[in-house]
Amino acid sequence: MSPPGVSVDLNYYRTLIAVAEDCPVRSAVVPEGRGGRRTVAVVQYEMLAGRPYVYTQEDVLFESWVRRQDMPDISEERRAALRDEFFSRSQACLRASPLPKQYGWGLAFDAEGRVALCPMESGEYAALLEDEGTTVLKAMRSRRT
Repeated sequence: MSPPGVSVDLNYYRTLIAVAEDCPVRSAVVPEGRGGRRTVAVVQYEMLAGRPYVYTQEDVLFESWVRRQDMPDISEERRAALRDEFFSRSQACLRASPLPKQYGWGLAFDAEGRVALCPMESGEYAALLEDEGTTVLKAMRSRRT
């Protein structure tokens, strides 16, 4: 954790979060809700599928948390305070997201730290894996080895 008043950049740049080694699918799958509720995977998919290279990792982590809290009408002031509070605690990065762990979606970050979905079976995904200018990090495994 950083000292009070010091912000730490948690975003990735020119990076691909590749699907986990133990990902159960062989091509990207659109996640579905469970029990009438939107899961983290559904919320993150909805954010990124419709708006590639708009959000940073920090945006995705915070917005997916807010959207699951059932806070429909919060002011910008309250949103900013919640964001500061949210990031004052350690947060798992998108390597722990269910999208690359279970659903076959790579997460491609551009030079500005904005993220887009990248299906594991796509040519773009294969090219990013081979691109020497792209840092490739595997998503976290679902199970211990």
